[in-house]
Amino acid sequence: MRTRLLAIASVVLVAVVTALGLPTPAAAAALTEVTSFGSNPSNLRMYLYVPDKLAAKPGLLVAVHYCTGTGPAFYNGSQFDELANQHGYIVIYPSVTRSSQCFDVASPAALRREGGSDPVGIKSMIDYVRARYPVDADKIVATGVSSGGMMTNVLLGVYPDVFSAGSAFAGVPFGCFATTNGSEWNSDCANGLITKTPQQWGDLVRNAYPGYSGRRPRMQTWHGTNDETLKYPNFGEQIKQWTNVHGLAQTPSYTDTPQSGYTRTRYGATGDQAPVEGISMAGVSHNLPVNAAAAIHFLGLDTTTPTSPSPTPTTPGPTPTTPQPTTPAPAGACQISYTINSWNTGFTASVAITNTGTATVNGWTLAFTLPSGQTVTNSWNATINPSSGALTARNVPYNGTLGAGATQTFGFQATHTGTATKPTAFSLNGSICTIA
Repeated sequence: MRTRLLAIASVVLVAVVTALGLPTPAAAAALTEVTSFGSNPSNLRMYLYVPDKLAAKPGLLVAVHYCTGTGPAFYNGSQFDELANQHGYIVIYPSVTRSSQCFDVASPAALRREGGSDPVGIKSMIDYVRARYPVDADKIVATGVSSGGMMTNVLLGVYPDVFSAGSAFAGVPFGCFATTNGSEWNSDCANGLITKTPQQWGDLVRNAYPGYSGRRPRMQTWHGTNDETLKYPNFGEQIKQWTNVHGLAQTPSYTDTPQSGYTRTRYGATGDQAPVEGISMAGVSHNLPVNAAAAIHFLGLDTTTPTSPSPTPTTPGPTPTTPQPTTPAPAGACQISYTINSWNTGFTASVAITNTGTATVNGWTLAFTLPSGQTVTNSWNATINPSSGALTARNVPYNGTLGAGATQTFGFQATHTGTATKPTAFSLNGSICTIA
């Protein structure tokens, strides 16, 4: 096992640059740069780690580096990839190219859904991975240190429909670093001088995505009491913010001491995946130890084990948008199972396509009509167009073959204005399917 240090040292950065200049052995999992991954307004770089074996439905972790860091440096300085080998999840390491090497957590663009800047580029990275691997949509999560901890707060604020949880080390609340003069740095926030009521903090998050009423991501935050860079009051302000977002009281449901000098509080539940969890680290500076195992446990990434080899690495390219050749399915030779999990004004749908015929279907397109008022917001394991009305769900590159008796699944998240009712008919490559 490699020695892991989060110290920012030039010798480490030199070693990383040197290593990246060498060819990567194809036989073993390694950090790989993806150069074309979609909309990227702030010119981020994307580094991807896919373990040799994946879980059947792998989780996806966005691991965000600190100021002056890089994606490769964070990969080398943390244990998230080693834990990915054990549990079969995928890791994205975004990397800043601006001179400060800090993520944008301050501009109006970064603090508004689809406003632009770094969050949009990171969302494109997620979409890229989801188009190529059977990612579990309920296990798309984020973590980061310092600037990365701040970006973890931002990502959960602008994309609550994408992320299920986050773990922020030495961060600040969503919107605390906001500036209007183009500066990347907010001294008042860094010094712990910005305090708000829970409602005010919560409103900042809610206003980032007006009208959203779906689930909110769980949040875990770690902070040292002696943090000299992002002062300790930011710890309590984050807890005020995320408890309010979840509609929770400020009184902990559970308090304990996981190790000497650490005080852990949980809000909204007493278990180890509560809606909000805070770990206060007595006497610890900004350069705090990163407990990757505890973070991925909270994030829900340690509940799976690898079950299958990962796809053979290929040169990444943009997701195909043109129709792919398909083999017609015999009439009546397909069956559809359509399962809904709904809440308030949203729902997720899991769709299983079973080939009940005797011939292999090479390339599939499933056509169906969403009931009025339903609109798809994101999908996995299929490309869905348009977002409402009469839709087509087309296979992605890794799941286009549907052998006799085989089943392929895909899913999507959607909003609704009435009820989350099911479509009444489906056709596979033009042939009508039965409904389970």
